[in-house]
Formats: sequence, C-alpha cells, structure tokens
Amino acid sequence: MKIVVLDGYTENPGDLSWEGLERLGELTVYDRTPADKIAERIGDAEAVYTNKTPISAETIRQCLNMKFIGVLATGYNVIDTAAAKAAGVVVSNIPTYGTDAVAQYAIALLLEMCHHIGEHSDCVKAGEWTHNDDWCFWKHPLVELAGKTFGVIGFGRIGQGTAKIAEALGMKVLAYDEYPNKALETDNCRYASLDELLAQSDVISLHCPLFPSTEGIINKDSIAKMKDGVKIINTSRGPLIVEKDLREALDSGKVSGAAVDVVSTEPIREDNPLLGARNMIITPHIAWAPKESRQRLMDIAVDNLKHFVDGAPQNVVNK
Repeated sequence: MKIVVLDGYTENPGDLSWEGLERLGELTVYDRTPADKIAERIGDAEAVYTNKTPISAETIRQCLNMKFIGVLATGYNVIDTAAAKAAGVVVSNIPTYGTDAVAQYAIALLLEMCHHIGEHSDCVKAGEWTHNDDWCFWKHPLVELAGKTFGVIGFGRIGQGTAKIAEALGMKVLAYDEYPNKALETDNCRYASLDELLAQSDVISLHCPLFPSTEGIINKDSIAKMKDGVKIINTSRGPLIVEKDLREALDSGKVSGAAVDVVSTEPIREDNPLLGARNMIITPHIAWAPKESRQRLMDIAVDNLKHFVDGAPQNVVNK
C-alpha cells in the first residue's frame, strides 16, 4: 500500500518517528504541499494524510486509487467529505489527543493576562528593577482569580478540562453548551444560558467547534452583554470571533484583555485588526503542539489506518 503525507512538518518537525506508518506500507512524507501539487503528490496512493492541505472534490475525482484520507487533526473542514463519501473514500480524524495540552494552554494565557509575567521578566532583564527606587514595581494591574467567574462556551472534553483547572484556582464556572450534561455540574460549576454566561463572567473562554451557529459568536452585540473589563480567551477556531469588533472593545476598554491562539486566517495576515490592539496576546496556533500531544496524535493516526486495513475503520467522519 502506498501512503502519502501531504504536510507532515507541523505534526513531526523531527522529534517524532513515522515508523508506525512505514510498517503499514510504502510511505512518502512531504513537509508541505502547494495547492497545484496536491493531486500530483497523491498520485496512485491508497492512503493519504493531511493536516491543513485541502482535498477537494476535484482532487478526489483525479486520484482514483485513493481509499482512505487520514486527517492529522480534529477538524476536517479541509476535506470535501461528501465527495469522499460518494467516491467510497473513508475519512478519519483524530478526535481526542490534545485535551490536556489545550486546557493547560488556555489557562496559561489567562495567567499571562493576569500577571504579564513575560513583560515583567523582560523589564528586569532590561535593568528597570536594578535602577528602581522601590523594592518592587508592576507595569499593569495584577489580577487574583479566586472568587471570579469563568465562562466556558463549549463544554466538551477541552472545555471541561479547562474548567477543572479554573475551579482549582478558586473560580466559579458557568458553562454553555448546546447539549448540556447535568451530571457534569458541581457546587462550583453549572450550566447557564449564553446570555447569563455573557453577563456574569469575568473571563470567557471559547472551546466550541466552528459551525454556522457558532461563527462570530463573539461580536459587537455579544460583547455589549458582557461585564465591563471582561477577559476573552480563544484556543478553538479563529472565526468564532468577529475580530474588528473585539479590536474596538479592546481599544475602548470594554474588554480589558484578550488572548488568542487562533485567528480568522492562518498564518495571520498583516491587516488583521487584532495586531496592535491594546492588551492583546496572539500566539501562532500552538496550544495543541506539545510533544506528548503530537505523539498521541501520531499513535491514533497509525491506529486509524490499521483499523481501515482490517476492515473496521474508526473515527470516521463521513459515514
């Protein structure tokens, strides 16, 4: 069996092994694949892996030998799943690999907004503490989280994991989800309507998938319902936020701080309105990327193909 990985670099920049896939067939790994080379590089391969390289209906039509598409991610919007199903091509994703990593990262962003640790460290290294008249100084207001309310939009595995850490910090949790599971409620964590969550939360963290119903869920109108001085975190999908509306809220002070690991177009464009916004943290989509998390992704990717070969495909998204 011929196996092609179209864009393997972000999953494995050299610190992991492709050995698991090599045992299953003749493997070719490309770091990146430009749009005009996708069909050519797939060629007559039976199994194809992609992370963000799109596989369109036209590519599926051209690559008649392709029987399996493995997504090296949870999201699979880069695949025309309907066209794949019509052509008899199985599409499998990686549903759970980075839960702990992303939850940890979301809280890291929150703590950075509360304490500005990086900036204060840089100030010390630049000599500001050495030449300061007082024994301490701070550049921004510092925030204690205990007793404050943490709002989670999207209460799946990652939302739940993030909420547990917030609870450990002494925060109360409000959760909004289209499919609430009351068994998950505790003394300090309960479900709420979206409007209640917006109105009562000191911090709002996004952990929902990108659907038509969630696209732009953070916008001018929803921000107007929030507390003055609210903080917003997004480690999910960039288009959940209307970025120009968030920029205006940051500039006005309605939102006291925001931290995102995802933006509407990635890599970020030079004209993205969040660039240059006050009290704004932007990181390059790395919440998922600790080595431990990527190893789990690799293991599940291999297991997906094994199950397909054995006639019992798993994690199929185009049944």
